[in-house]
Amino acid sequence: MQALQRERTKAMKRTSPAPSRVSASDPAPTPPAGVLERGITILNCFGEDRLRLQLREIAHLTGLDKATALRLLGVLVGTRMVHRFDNGDYAPGPALLYMGMLYRKTFDMGARLQPVLQAVMRETGETVAFYVLDGEERVCLYRENSSNEVRHHVEVGTRIPLAAGGSSSHVLRHFSGRDTPLSEAIARDGFAITREERLPQIASVALPAFDSDGCFLGAMVVIGIASRQSAAAQRRAALVVRKALHAQGFSSQPPLGWVR
Repeated sequence: MQALQRERTKAMKRTSPAPSRVSASDPAPTPPAGVLERGITILNCFGEDRLRLQLREIAHLTGLDKATALRLLGVLVGTRMVHRFDNGDYAPGPALLYMGMLYRKTFDMGARLQPVLQAVMRETGETVAFYVLDGEERVCLYRENSSNEVRHHVEVGTRIPLAAGGSSSHVLRHFSGRDTPLSEAIARDGFAITREERLPQIASVALPAFDSDGCFLGAMVVIGIASRQSAAAQRRAALVVRKALHAQGFSSQPPLGWVR
């Protein structure tokens, strides 16, 4: 409590802010009204480019005043969802890692999917990832990064808006009833191919993954440098994914009569 009070006093007395990793010119959002929603908003401030944040940055990103943000951070630190460093920076806490591990365990297909990714990576030499749908985003649940020195690197937990594109985005959109300009190609070929759509010099091919009960699970994608991934190479990679999925009891095609 004494440490919390010292930081509250310091935050209120500070008159000249230090250089910030968050641009002060960005308009502050309107904070949500509910306490729980405000806590979630704080957690959502962190990202790959914002692993550590100061109190003033969190206040700016959430639209909360510093005293409110500090009080909520105290609760999040106490529950280990946020970690506070000695210099006053905040970062995601160990409880989030534990929750993430529980989330992964809810997918009992993980033990079967990982061998698929490993087999595809070995045969294609490219990075392989499995994405699931979460609202209007795709989340990387599993991945095997290529051993090539020049490669596209994927991290588990990465969240990418569906609107940002990429072959796995099109597959997820198609099989969840959303619009995508590649729906006709996916229905015809069973996979989606993109080249430099989301990232320059990156090409990818993605296939849907269905479990034995016909449930749509997500998208398996092979991602590589465009100069290595000709259209023919991408089609060969699609065949590799299809074979590896079937070897583990999955299907790359929707069951007969399946409706989006």
